[in-house]
Amino acid sequence: MADERFIQVILPLRLEWEPYYILPEGMNAAVGDRVKVEFAYKQYPAVVSAVDVTPPQELVPRILYIVGREESIPPVFPEEIRFWRAMASYYLCSVGEVYKAALLRDKPAKTPGIARVTERKAVVLSPLQEEAASAVRKAFDADRTVLLHGVTGAGKTEIYLQLALETMQKGRSVLFLVPEIALSRQLEDRVAAVFPEVLVYHSAQTPARKGRVASAVRQSEKYIVLGTRSALFLPHRNLGLVIVDEEHDSSFKQDSPAPRYHARESAIMLALIQGAHVLLGSATPSLESLYNAESGRFVKVDLKQRFHLGEEAPILIIDTIAERRKNGMVGSLSLKLLEQIDRTLKEGGQAVLLRSRRSYAPAVQCMECGDIPKCQHCNVSMSLHLHPQRLLCHYCGHSEEYTGRCKKCGGTLQPLGAGTQRIEEEVTSAFPDARIARLDSDNSSAEGELIRKFSAGEIDILIGTQVLTKGFDFANLSLVAVIQADNILGQQDFRADEHAIQILEQFRGRSGRRGKPGLFVIQTREPSHPVFARLGEEKDNTAEMLQERRLFGYPPFTRLIYLTFKDGSEKRVDFLSREFSSWLKLPHIGPYTPAVDKVADQYIRQIRLMLPRDKALQSNKKQLLDSVNAFEKEKKYFGHMFLDVDPV
Repeated sequence: MADERFIQVILPLRLEWEPYYILPEGMNAAVGDRVKVEFAYKQYPAVVSAVDVTPPQELVPRILYIVGREESIPPVFPEEIRFWRAMASYYLCSVGEVYKAALLRDKPAKTPGIARVTERKAVVLSPLQEEAASAVRKAFDADRTVLLHGVTGAGKTEIYLQLALETMQKGRSVLFLVPEIALSRQLEDRVAAVFPEVLVYHSAQTPARKGRVASAVRQSEKYIVLGTRSALFLPHRNLGLVIVDEEHDSSFKQDSPAPRYHARESAIMLALIQGAHVLLGSATPSLESLYNAESGRFVKVDLKQRFHLGEEAPILIIDTIAERRKNGMVGSLSLKLLEQIDRTLKEGGQAVLLRSRRSYAPAVQCMECGDIPKCQHCNVSMSLHLHPQRLLCHYCGHSEEYTGRCKKCGGTLQPLGAGTQRIEEEVTSAFPDARIARLDSDNSSAEGELIRKFSAGEIDILIGTQVLTKGFDFANLSLVAVIQADNILGQQDFRADEHAIQILEQFRGRSGRRGKPGLFVIQTREPSHPVFARLGEEKDNTAEMLQERRLFGYPPFTRLIYLTFKDGSEKRVDFLSREFSSWLKLPHIGPYTPAVDKVADQYIRQIRLMLPRDKALQSNKKQLLDSVNAFEKEKKYFGHMFLDVDPV
């Protein structure tokens, strides 16, 4: 045993430690090498995290030899392991869980290719754009993260591309992150016009395609990747610039499984490790980023004028309650909105209608007994979908045949409200000659084709969910309208107003581009809501909103963490969540029952912590993680407790 060499490895599992193994005689290993090991009677691909270590003496008799080298996956760079450790520490998970996330996205390609970036094409900036780009360069020279706050249509993308071009001319690589797959598909053409060999990476790609991109990133001297949040886990090296477009977007947050990370904060971690600059961009920056700019952590650069000098779309707010009283509504659509759509089509323009809920109707109700069918696995109502007709749970995916009859009394079921399918039906009835399409998660496989057709003017009216509010650039879009805007407002969250303003301002910015006039229509039952009053205001409300957050102790002045309990037994989850609450020495709220308290046969309880952002923050986070781990061990309650740092 005295001559044996010991290593430690990272396994793609939730473990609090990094297991020890023995190297076979004559075999060498370095940090980052991949090896096959046996753990709990199963074989796993592991990453060597330390070599020539001395394990505790009591463990030595039980330490196994490695099975062999893992030849099917290339070694990882030391910077990758540093990134995994940083994410695990911040998001209170294990390094193994981060490694698992990276492993899923790093399958090797059978025919790896190297991205050979040709000398690559000029980007023309306006004087205002060049002024903003110069301010960004100055901040980069001082090693500062930059928040580029540019109004919709200001031309932020051209600035991104110019700075990326300069970065690659210096021999460094670029990572360009966007929140949605659909956005990456539209941006691909614009980026490829400057960088023909751009590497595109997102979760909808085949494993083979992902493998080719990962291989190109690993082997290229320099590259540019355009991708969604999962592109952070590519085997990056030599990064010089990380761009996070639409940095405010909640799609950058991973909800499950661990690591439950936010791409914006993780991108900053990655850039720090890689020695790269970070550029965050948005027309509606998150309050957290605005706070970081005010406190000096970021440098804020403003771009306040649209590229084509057009005005932002005026806002028309329609009170649907008042319109319904005077017979001014046709189903979900007001006569005023129908008139504006008709005018738009006659003038050769296009329209986009936003409805935040897919399906034909969010719920159905029996006209006899009043029953609203709920999912048998979740405590939520079932939504009515057409083609084929079925009731579907949007939480667990459970579906049932829809007969139109109540299962309890046999009465007639009546649709409640209108989802995107019903809006599509009503619009088609009103404009039978128009070319109409719908974009939501029910037909997401056609997402790229629909976006392409709308961009090419082959669709007159596009109806969809919030994906349509993202940073798309449609040259001929002149009317955007929100149907039942109250659903955007009615979120039970301290960020509700902030998110509503971001969604509405972003959507407003899709219309009236290329200097053409646009119009933003909002149908609502609450026309006097404060969110609508804030839309289009020239004054900066940042200080007011930050003061509200400070007053109630909400982020960005505290670090918010949710601890969620999930269990098939309601009695057990109640008892153990209360018992853990008595264990926990840190100040917290709960356990409490969330609005949706059962999903996929799992009952849910939550505890909320708001930790001060002071010198004790990291030790408080570690205390929380240690408490969870200790409780799980003592109660044998593994797999039921989940930590979420910075939930959105």
